[in-house]
Amino acid sequence: MKELVVISGKGGTGKTSLLAAFATVASDKALCDADVDAADLHLIMAPGIIERHDFESGHTAIINPDKCTQCGLCRELCRWHAISEKFVVDSITCEGCGVCCYFCPEKAIDFPLNTCGEWYISETRFGPMAHARLGIAEENSGKLVTLIRQEGKKLAEKKNLGLILTDGPPGIGCPVIASMGGASAVLIVAEPTVSGIHDMERVAQLAAFFKIPTMVCINKFDLNPDQTQLIENFAQNKNITAVGRIPFDPVFTKAMVQGKTVFEHDGHSDGSKAIEKIWNNVSQMMGL
Repeated sequence: MKELVVISGKGGTGKTSLLAAFATVASDKALCDADVDAADLHLIMAPGIIERHDFESGHTAIINPDKCTQCGLCRELCRWHAISEKFVVDSITCEGCGVCCYFCPEKAIDFPLNTCGEWYISETRFGPMAHARLGIAEENSGKLVTLIRQEGKKLAEKKNLGLILTDGPPGIGCPVIASMGGASAVLIVAEPTVSGIHDMERVAQLAAFFKIPTMVCINKFDLNPDQTQLIENFAQNKNITAVGRIPFDPVFTKAMVQGKTVFEHDGHSDGSKAIEKIWNNVSQMMGL
């Protein structure tokens, strides 16, 4: 089983539209949306949910007013000042360290698990899919990313599929690290802007640190040919395989509005033809 993770140094580069297009042409695959902070692959895949599960992670202190004597020790110990003068815990400020719970002389502070979001097993017109939704202002997205990737692998094993297509999160933080570990290859979607190049270089360094085979493609390359050349020069110097260029094409937006992939909307457009070439190069690199 092999896993391709599509990532980007910043949001808005088109990685989700690209992965959805890959799902159209790839065979024997499972889908995984690991961008749990801002999941949007489901907008194109229109998944039918088969299983729904709560995602629990982290703790938040809760003070029992019937037991609390308002001695103030918990307020003195809390480094984040999450306990008000009325001895009510602010769930957003609380970091869940548990110090107040441990030292409370009256054992008046409970420390339950938080329900941070939900994760799902679904069926789509392109195959099975594991995805999730993290709650508003919730943390531990790296842990949820790991869970979703594990469920994606279980789906592939159960259905005897040889490939997992994973939509990774943008940036270089904990969720990205969680999406990369153990992947067969990563594909960086870059855009030809100054900030796009800077962020691409950072995520490329992260992939190199984990020694993951890395490829790069450039979306909307024709908007700035000079920056496109800089990206390809960087890739060559870092032994990153440049697998293709995608021109600026309104077909991406039109397809997205209709909840379709670019191949479903117009398989003969310039953007579709470019993605088909990129997929052929990616398949060859991964030995699919």
